[in-house]
Amino acid sequence: MTVADPTRSSTPRLPEFDQFDSWRADLRQAVLSQITEFIAARCADTLGDCGVDAAGELLLEFVNGGKCLRSTFMYLGWLCGAPPDDAALSATGSLELIHAFALLQDDVMDNSPSRRGRPAAHIQLAAWHERSGHSGSSRRFGESAAVLLGDLCLIWADRVLRESGLGAEQLERAWPRYDAMRTELAAGQFADLVLDIRTSPTLESVLRVARMKSGNYTVRRPLELGAAMAGCHEQTLARLGEYGLAVGEAFQLRDDLLGIFGSPATTGKPNGGDLLERKATSVMVAAQQMADPSTRAQFGELINTQHLDDTDLERWRSLILATGAVQHIEGLIADRVQAAQEALDGSGINGLIRAALLEMASICTRRAA
Repeated sequence: MTVADPTRSSTPRLPEFDQFDSWRADLRQAVLSQITEFIAARCADTLGDCGVDAAGELLLEFVNGGKCLRSTFMYLGWLCGAPPDDAALSATGSLELIHAFALLQDDVMDNSPSRRGRPAAHIQLAAWHERSGHSGSSRRFGESAAVLLGDLCLIWADRVLRESGLGAEQLERAWPRYDAMRTELAAGQFADLVLDIRTSPTLESVLRVARMKSGNYTVRRPLELGAAMAGCHEQTLARLGEYGLAVGEAFQLRDDLLGIFGSPATTGKPNGGDLLERKATSVMVAAQQMADPSTRAQFGELINTQHLDDTDLERWRSLILATGAVQHIEGLIADRVQAAQEALDGSGINGLIRAALLEMASICTRRAA
C-alpha cells in the first residue's frame, strides 16, 4: 500500500484556520481511497476462493462509511513533528482497519441489529447464508463470519502500517504504542463484558472501561502514534497524551448520551439502543447514583422488563432527565474539553495544528456528533 510516489501524491497540506472542514474531508477521501484499494486487492486474493463473495463487498461498504476520526488524529500527530507526507498518510489507514475490526466484533458481542443505519455485518452475512441455501444455523454463520472478517481486518492493519512507505526507524517508534492500543482495546472489551448495570457499578469503573475500550484508541493512541513516528520530543508526546486522554473520555461521554437520547439518523443505531441493551454507560450509572429511592426502584423495574416498547423507552428517558444525570455528564464533558485545551497551551505545537486539534475536540464532543 505504499503511496510515496510523488506523481500521485494526494496528501492534504497543513489545515488552514478557515478551511479545516475542507481539509478534513480531503484527508478522509485520501485515506478511504487508499484503504479501499488495499481491501479490494486483498479480498480478491484472500476471500475469492472462500465462497463468501458477500464478505468482501460488505467490508468495502463498511469501511467507506467511517468518519476517519482515528486516522485524522494520527496524521495530526505526525504533523506535530514533520511536514505533510504520503507515507504517513498511508500509515493512518491501519487505524481504519482496526476500527472496522472493533466494530464488527462489538456488534456480535452486543447482538446489535444495525450499524450506521444498515443491518449489522453479522445480520447481513446471516441473510446471505439463508439466501444461499447453506445448511446449519444462519445466525451462527453470520456471527462467525463477522468475527473472522474482523480478524482479517486486524491482520491487514499491521500490513498497511508495515507497507506504508515509512522507514524502519519511524515504524520502530510506533510499534510499542500500537501494541498498547490493541491490548487496551481487547482488555476494555473483556471488562465491558462483566459490567452489569444490575450490580450498580461506580461511575469511575465505567469511565475506566470506556477509556480502555474507546477513548484511548480513538484519540490518545492515534495522536501518539503519529507524533512518535514523526520523532516528536517526549514533552510534546506527553502533552498530546494529556489532550488525547481528555478528548477520548469526552468523546465516550458524548457517545453515551447519544446512545440514549440520539436519533438513529445521528447514531446509526436503534432508537434508545443503550437502554434496549441495558448497557452500563456513564449516563445510566450516574442516573442510578443520583436518583431518589422511588426513581431507583423504577429503574430496576425497567432494567428487568423483558421487552421494552417506545412508551417504556420514553419513560426511562424522562426518569434519567429528572435525576440531573444529563447535566452532570455535560459538565464532565465540558471539564475534559477544558483540560484538553490546557494541555495544548504552551506545548509549542504549530498554531495551525493546535487549532485543528481544538476543532477536532469540538467535533468529537458536539451534541450531534
